[in-house]
Amino acid sequence: MNTRKAAGHVLLTLAVIALSTPVSASAKPHHGRRVLERPLTYRLYATREGLVGGTTSSGHRITERDHFVALPSTKTVSSKGRGTFTVRVCRTDGARCEYAPVWDVGPWNEHDDYWNPADRRANFGSLPQGVPEAQAAYQDGFNGGKDEHGRTVRNPAGLDLADGTFWDGLGLKGSSYVDVTFLWTGSAPATGVVTGGAPLVVRTSANNDAPPAGLAADSAQVPIECSVPGDPVDGTTRWNRIGPGHYVPEAYLRADAAVPSC
Repeated sequence: MNTRKAAGHVLLTLAVIALSTPVSASAKPHHGRRVLERPLTYRLYATREGLVGGTTSSGHRITERDHFVALPSTKTVSSKGRGTFTVRVCRTDGARCEYAPVWDVGPWNEHDDYWNPADRRANFGSLPQGVPEAQAAYQDGFNGGKDEHGRTVRNPAGLDLADGTFWDGLGLKGSSYVDVTFLWTGSAPATGVVTGGAPLVVRTSANNDAPPAGLAADSAQVPIECSVPGDPVDGTTRWNRIGPGHYVPEAYLRADAAVPSC
């Protein structure tokens, strides 16, 4: 697999609709094709994890400019090297996005699966779905302003971003609100990104020269909506659409089943 091709492009911008509340729609026909239910998306405060040289909850050793995220729940940690739980995280201006696996637990809490409804949420079921306990503690004094460990919450963070996701994927310079899509809550079939290490450049169309839309981390589990013919990459001209205006060459996907045409 040629990883230099995936890593060597300059990241550009793409307009993506940012959502601050969950959107869910039943599958229905659209121009003769089935539109799949959209996964939950929330606007959340993100901080940079850092901790290069440390080990994540999945057993992954953190490298410089790494690509993964941490969520404050032990329920959604992908196993080492896998992307069973993957998020799409985008800047609120829609300029950049990254598809990244969940490989660590944090920030603040360890049992706050806030994306789940109250009857499925491990703790803090009195909070609205999509509101992290740390956000409620910091902004509204929930739980006396403390996390589940009794520490005073000093920012409203709902997720941590590894350095590569923070700097290279999103181009952030400091902690910021981002739009996070919890991809496993949707109904689209998914498959893993395989590059051998370097993140894959996501493009706005099925062309090698199309403007980049962001990145997809190695091992991320991305939704496969449909396929289109495009520029040849490693012997195949098939590209797959993995999100709104997001295309990647099938050569970098672990595709096990036939994909319908767009």
